[in-house]
Amino acid sequence: KHQGVCRYPLGMSGGQIQDEDISASSQWSESTAARYGRLNFEEGDGAWCPEITVEPDSLKEFLQIDLRSLHFITLVGTQGRHAGGIGNEFAQMYKIKYSRDGSRWISWRNRQGKQVIEGNRNAYAIVLKDLEPPIIARFVRFMPVTDHSMNVCMRVELYGCEWLDGLVSYNAAAGEQMSLPAYSAYLNDSVYDGAVSHSMTEGLGQLTDGVCGLDDFTQSHDTHNVWPGYDYVGWTNESFSNVEIMFEFDRIRNFTTMKVHCNNMYSRHVKVFRQVVCYFRSEADWEATPLSFSPVEDVENPSARFVTVNLANHMASAIKCQFYFADAWMLFSEITFQSDTAMYNTTLAPPKSGLTPDTQPKDDPTHKVDDSNTRILIGCLVAIIFILVVIIVIILWRQVWQKMLEKASRRMLDDELTASLSIQSETFAYTHNQSSTTSEQESNSTYERIFPLGPDYQEPSRIICKLPEFAQSSEEPVQDGAPHYAEADIVNLQGVTGGNTYAIPALTMDLLSGKDVAVEEFPRKLLTFKEKLGEGQFGEVHLCEADGMQEFMNKEFLFDIPEDLPVLVAVKMLRSDANKNARNDFLKEIKIMSRLKDPNIIRLLAVCIYSDPLCMITEYMENGDLNQFLSRHEPEGQLALLSNAPTVSFNNLCYMAAQIASGMKYLSSLNFVHRDLATRNCLVGKNYTIKIADFGMSRNLYSGDYYRIQGRAVLPIRWMSWESILLGKFTTASDVWAFGVTLWEILNFCKEQPYSQLTDEQVIENTGEFFRDQKRQIYLPQPVLCPDSLYKIMLSCWRRNTKERPSFQEIHRALLEIQQG
Repeated sequence: KHQGVCRYPLGMSGGQIQDEDISASSQWSESTAARYGRLNFEEGDGAWCPEITVEPDSLKEFLQIDLRSLHFITLVGTQGRHAGGIGNEFAQMYKIKYSRDGSRWISWRNRQGKQVIEGNRNAYAIVLKDLEPPIIARFVRFMPVTDHSMNVCMRVELYGCEWLDGLVSYNAAAGEQMSLPAYSAYLNDSVYDGAVSHSMTEGLGQLTDGVCGLDDFTQSHDTHNVWPGYDYVGWTNESFSNVEIMFEFDRIRNFTTMKVHCNNMYSRHVKVFRQVVCYFRSEADWEATPLSFSPVEDVENPSARFVTVNLANHMASAIKCQFYFADAWMLFSEITFQSDTAMYNTTLAPPKSGLTPDTQPKDDPTHKVDDSNTRILIGCLVAIIFILVVIIVIILWRQVWQKMLEKASRRMLDDELTASLSIQSETFAYTHNQSSTTSEQESNSTYERIFPLGPDYQEPSRIICKLPEFAQSSEEPVQDGAPHYAEADIVNLQGVTGGNTYAIPALTMDLLSGKDVAVEEFPRKLLTFKEKLGEGQFGEVHLCEADGMQEFMNKEFLFDIPEDLPVLVAVKMLRSDANKNARNDFLKEIKIMSRLKDPNIIRLLAVCIYSDPLCMITEYMENGDLNQFLSRHEPEGQLALLSNAPTVSFNNLCYMAAQIASGMKYLSSLNFVHRDLATRNCLVGKNYTIKIADFGMSRNLYSGDYYRIQGRAVLPIRWMSWESILLGKFTTASDVWAFGVTLWEILNFCKEQPYSQLTDEQVIENTGEFFRDQKRQIYLPQPVLCPDSLYKIMLSCWRRNTKERPSFQEIHRALLEIQQG
């Protein structure tokens, strides 16, 4: 879980947290009880207020929230008591305590060890504070702090997401200090919230804070302002023969994998572990036979990486892993687990060793399955057979029903068509190419049919023909010749290296298929790997430096870099275990990329396809992606002067937006549809130059921007048009919608996610309101910096009727006029 993406309101303002789960030490009166301490609400007398005046350094008064299960909390919001102007009480400072079990309470400290959080300066404004490090807890207490006696009142909200790992503590030897030539790196777990002496017990810390360390362990993330080695916990083989870490979980779970983020800076004698041996405990005793795993040693790539350990569906409430050294040092920054809770498990007792089921000894008399498991298995098998029979009957019935519908007259859609998108087991837009795979996040959320099952029920492909804007031949292009993609195409949004793939008409692909790739082969030995940007099922995206790239390039490329200096590039690399289809898709993507030649689109510079692994080398911009670039900057003005933050002018914001519109104008002229336009997919160069890219989807940093369907397709629903979500339809018009959201991000300096107050399910429900068009749909609000003329452009991009949305040519012209004006 990355802090940048796990930032959803947990229910104080939305009402998901019930009144009985909000308590307090005391209250002024019944009308200032704990249940009134909800952010943005003014029920009762407008807030929670403790009974007595809060004294300096007194932490007796608190507002407590029970989240009912463990959550990963990354952000808190506070407000005072306004009550329509009657109240003027607020907490200028506060502390936070939290607990995972309700008995042991832990005081939150920031990464520099400070406990006090700056609160409110008035009674009505909301103040949001990032929790660095984040909290993993079920119970959270807000405790007002003052420097003199005063009346205080609070309204609060917690932001984060559910802690699906189920990990409640890890125990390990304390991290050590590494002496380097000029200084020391402190590899201790500095945010561990358990007891620390020679060992760490009963707590969580750096290994679960959602932050992965950098390739160079002596460097840290810009915002941390900490010492060398901070992000890693490390041990040396001079002190230990192996490092044992014991993980305790909330209940018995069925474990599939453990992912360990390791440093591999072998020039400093740091390597990924040589071997790990894991023991499992489900009841009182540890299993006798452990599971063993050895990763492949890598002395060519010094990048930090996640190592995935297959835990073979072992049932356990505790796991004890012994990690063995491959060099002098072992450094970990993050350890995560994927599991299902045991109550849903229908697997027999797991293999008792690291062997696969095929290689298990067949005549092991000690390996017996108890009767209760056998009964459960038989019951489950009977249930599965029954379900399969029902599914077959439904499929046969549907085929008969469809034939009857084809003969029936096609009536106009009833005005009462509903869009109650809720949790069901069958989708309408994703009925094609689906398989019943379990989501990694234990989610069973899918789309329900948007139309009720009744005499008027029709397949989506027939329904869209009846909508006024689709009352045309299905072969006819929707806008500017942009193609319409079948419902099934939506699950193929993600490319083999994890990024989105451009959607292009079949006719264009046929024309490309007969052409050779007009890019040169680049010597892979001239690539220096700097950082892994992202990954997909069959490949990875790396940031690299390319030596001598200028010699390989056509004259049309303009590099303002001297020939003796390396060029920064992004390298999409296909993994060696990729199947034939993935290889073909990768080569197809190379052909598509080789045809894109525009100043505002990332260019394919060269390839490495004469040997494995296949690589495509594209431009990369020195300032990274636009989302990260803008989130580090502030608008020009007094606030920026006070905070000494770097600024971007309104004129430069318009300039960047106009470049994005220009690049999209070029793509739409080729009938290419991007399908994932957002600031995370725009790269920033010198002088605010923008180039549109396509690998934001592959990056863990942005995983929270994508909605996972049945554990397989990921969709950027907060940027998608209503027809893309409901009908699986991607066109230039849906790219225009995404441009409107991207423009909104830019004007907000990427400080919040679109529809940040809505859950993913509520975003989907909102698209149903667009479909019904009964004026109940929610639009993104006008940003503070945004003039009316720009907001009108955004609103025009979000028009329900695709034909009424502007073209990119019109958007580009309008943005240039605003910029020049």
